[in-house]
Amino acid sequence: MPKIHVTRSQQVPAPAGEVFAIVRDFKQWRPWSPWLIAEPACEVTYPQDGSGYAWDGEIVGAGKMEVVADKPGESMTTKLNFIKPFKSEADVTFTFTENDGGTEVTWSMDSSLPFFMFFFKGMMESFIGMDYERGLLMLQEYAETGEVSSGLEFPGVENFAGCRFVGIRREAPMAEMAEAMGGDFGRVNQWVEGSGAEPAGKPLSIYHKWNPVKRIAEYTAAIPVSGSPGELPDGLVEGAVPACRTYPVKHTGPYRYLGNAWASGIMHSRAKRFKKLNSIAPFEIYENDPAETAEKDLVTVVRFAAK
Repeated sequence: MPKIHVTRSQQVPAPAGEVFAIVRDFKQWRPWSPWLIAEPACEVTYPQDGSGYAWDGEIVGAGKMEVVADKPGESMTTKLNFIKPFKSEADVTFTFTENDGGTEVTWSMDSSLPFFMFFFKGMMESFIGMDYERGLLMLQEYAETGEVSSGLEFPGVENFAGCRFVGIRREAPMAEMAEAMGGDFGRVNQWVEGSGAEPAGKPLSIYHKWNPVKRIAEYTAAIPVSGSPGELPDGLVEGAVPACRTYPVKHTGPYRYLGNAWASGIMHSRAKRFKKLNSIAPFEIYENDPAETAEKDLVTVVRFAAK
């Protein structure tokens, strides 16, 4: 059967013993879990001896994790059993390596796929890897502050009025998107201010294509405008998001955690909370100005077109 191996690491500015204690205490997982954030009401139970936890939800499925070996301050190995939406097993290990800057936490998983699903191997490793990256990033903040500044709301299917926009469309590695997008919005905003065009809504990014294996995305960084913009300089494009039904996921917190909103929306679609309309690309709308708003108060609404 095709083997799956995923490993990700994150530097955490805290002693190894402290970080180990957080990870070993499963009652502290909910704030930094990259899955439970998608379903805050998910039922979670813990055995009296603290040796693991079990979950049972409508969005995240059901399963349990049990500790099979641990060395305080050094490592923890667990057996992970998925029950829903399909049965599978995995071996999961955390290692904690103390250094001058704190502790390097490494989260690894080994599992396998049925032989007929071999073509999903690369995608599965990529998706799980991104989950681990988001989880470790939240663990870092939780270890530092005792909380995680990423909150989600799921208001349900609602109508989007549509908009015309001017923007910049490009393909970029996901690791470079924040910097590239910042420059794109700067240029589009400069054109809007210089042209006298009338803004007609909050800035948004449209995600046309996304390759999770190669970690490349094609997006348009855009500003809605009223009417036709006329002739545009090289590199700028005009377009429209049509009026449509959408399934919004509202995220409050720093942009570095926006992956929580996207992953949660995908999980909600798989759980049939809504049916995606693939003919309209998903997009995110920035509800407040990062230059005037504290990171923890930034509001972004990710919208998936819905049938």
